[in-house]
Amino acid sequence: MTRIIDLSLPHQNFASEPYSPIITHTTHDEGARRLAALAKIDPTDFEGGMALASDEVTASTHAGTHVDAPWHYGPTCEGKPSKTIDQVPLEWCYGNGVVLDFRYLEQGSEITVEDVKEALNKINYTLNEGDIVLIETGADKYWGTNKYLPAQSGLGMDATEFIVNQGVRVIGIDGWGLDRPVAKMSEAYHSTHNKKALWPSHFFGRQREYLQVEKMANLDKLPSTGFKVCVFPIKIERGSAGWTRAVAILED
Repeated sequence: MTRIIDLSLPHQNFASEPYSPIITHTTHDEGARRLAALAKIDPTDFEGGMALASDEVTASTHAGTHVDAPWHYGPTCEGKPSKTIDQVPLEWCYGNGVVLDFRYLEQGSEITVEDVKEALNKINYTLNEGDIVLIETGADKYWGTNKYLPAQSGLGMDATEFIVNQGVRVIGIDGWGLDRPVAKMSEAYHSTHNKKALWPSHFFGRQREYLQVEKMANLDKLPSTGFKVCVFPIKIERGSAGWTRAVAILED
């Protein structure tokens, strides 16, 4: 039997992220008035005076669960123009899933190469080309609260490079971003004045071509391996990202 597990967070008003969507819902009564004007009829001509409900969403492509395109990180990658989200090969967005559990780390910690190797050793797994690596921090359990943004740990640049070097094109995380929380990056920058402290995993995407899937959820419902992940992004012309209904597919 096939089981599908939702790995996505919803788009919602007042979401616990810096750039929350604005969603306006149109009722069936309001739909009757709008469609009546379009069809040059009276709203009462619809049965029960009701027509079609609809919704209007104003949101960043980086709101909710989404896939970052290489263009998000910079204008070029590997000496070529960076791919926008509509140029990303869909083959990259479907593959074998691997969950690496870092819930034991302190919130705000940097995940190192050694941490990644230890997590792989714990599940007795070697990364393969095309795997989709999912970073579990437990941050999704704080969604809807002001504790969400600082709750995660995040990949350091060296750890990101190590994963990508294994042939991985997609790395997902159950936090706001793949890097450490903003406050931790800002603190590191102000203490060292090292620009590499700012969004290091994102900017690694200027060197190597890969995708991030941010604001995932429910990674604790998955086995470490033995399942498929699907993260097809919405096709937005020249977009730096695209929303996705990320899912895991398990065959029992």
